Amino acid sequence: MRSALAAAGVVAVASVLAGGVLLGTARGILLDNANSAANDRAGQVVAALDGSAGDLTAVLRSSARERVIVQVVDAAGEVVAASDAIAGHRPLSGLRPAAGERVREQRRLEFAHDEPFRIVAVGVQTPAGLRTVLVGESLDAVDDATEAIVAALLIGLPLLAVLVGAATFLFVGRTLRPVEAMRRQAASITSRNLHTRLPVPAADDEVAALAETMNTMLDRIESAAAAQRRFAADASHELRSPLATIQANADLLLSADLAEPPARSVARIQRESARMARLVADLLLLARVDDQDLRLRREDVDLDDLVYAERERAALEHPELRLDGVVEPARVLGDIDSLQRVLRNLVDNAARHAEKTLTIGVRADSAGAEVVVGNDGPPIAAADRDRIFDRFVRLDDSRSRSDGGTGLGLSIARDIVTAHGGTLTVDDLADGAAMRLRLPRAT
Repeated sequence: MRSALAAAGVVAVASVLAGGVLLGTARGILLDNANSAANDRAGQVVAALDGSAGDLTAVLRSSARERVIVQVVDAAGEVVAASDAIAGHRPLSGLRPAAGERVREQRRLEFAHDEPFRIVAVGVQTPAGLRTVLVGESLDAVDDATEAIVAALLIGLPLLAVLVGAATFLFVGRTLRPVEAMRRQAASITSRNLHTRLPVPAADDEVAALAETMNTMLDRIESAAAAQRRFAADASHELRSPLATIQANADLLLSADLAEPPARSVARIQRESARMARLVADLLLLARVDDQDLRLRREDVDLDDLVYAERERAALEHPELRLDGVVEPARVLGDIDSLQRVLRNLVDNAARHAEKTLTIGVRADSAGAEVVVGNDGPPIAAADRDRIFDRFVRLDDSRSRSDGGTGLGLSIARDIVTAHGGTLTVDDLADGAAMRLRLPRAT
């Protein structure tokens, strides 16, 4: 639309300028023709007066046929000869040039319905004395032609601008249609469907070259992402065996009767190996999510049972925290193990930041079920509410490695919830912040 309006505006301005030039040029040519005709007729009358050519009566009669008015005025200002159309009228003009001089003027004549005339006055010395030849050429034809040109411009220029604008809108729209198709397709490409490619127009033009270039870029991105996922999956698989060996040996050493300093070191090794095992398990799960290999069972799940189980676990592991929240019966369709993992991640994350109260509740409505897991700890800034779901992201108040967090729990939770067709967002509580999980109801 902007291109069409711009084209219409440019054409309108150019047409106005061209029309002005055309109008000025055409009127100038018509005025020159009128001047030439008047000068020619004045020359014929002068030749008839000085007896060098023609008869004055014949010249006056021919002037009447050509719609030209002629007067011959003496030195006293009396009309001594005139065309039949103006016989008996006073002189056409007050111009009185000397003998041999020629002057012109333009004026409107009352007896000719106030029409404009171009008047040529020539001084002639005759045997009877000085005479002034006045020749009037009507400009009515010039005005009529000018009005016709103006009317044509007033009608044609807006029509031309509209036609150019409409044609530009049509052709530019057809040209940009493949670009819009590419934009819609590009907007639908995420990390889960990097195999999708942009449509390439049939025309061999710049738009097709852009589509091919972007598809080549997507090929490189897909290859890099696949290599990254393979590396994460392979590394995680390779780490599981040595980790299991480390944990088994740590357990054996703990069961031995070691002195206090070595026992503390073995306990630290056991804790760190357990945290690393959780990190490896999370990486494997994320690799399956990225490869769309996260197979979810679809069965009825009683969310209230899962919430009660997490409340009991939280009460045992965090006896210093007060549990809050209302638990209502709620049933959804999904994978019970994956949903249990989501709740565990959310509860563990909330417990790490809680001061006195841990909120775990669920309620059901006609659209589905909503689980709220929160605490009375510091609120989450609005700028961080989307960032905390990114992988390995920790906010400033939770960067310590001693709490056992891997920075992947919330990312895994959101991926699982999204696979269930639900949403996971951050909201405010009266004191603190909460994770709000919504899942569609079972059908």
